[in-house]
Amino acid sequence: MKEITASMAGTVLNVLVSEGETITTGQAVLTLESMKMEIPIEAVTEGEVASVNVNVGDFVNEGDVLVVMK
Repeated sequence: MKEITASMAGTVLNVLVSEGETITTGQAVLTLESMKMEIPIEAVTEGEVASVNVNVGDFVNEGDVLVVMK
């Protein structure tokens, strides 16, 4: 299993993928809002989304697991 983690603390603005979806390297999987900036979080490898661990409006800390891929 591969994990996509938060690169910084922030609030989940939107989730762009769902369980079972196949994603590619560099594809944005969600957007965080931090200090009034929108930060896209991208997949570092291709694969299938096993689970999305956050919802819109959730606050996450740096290093939190956002998406698990298989």
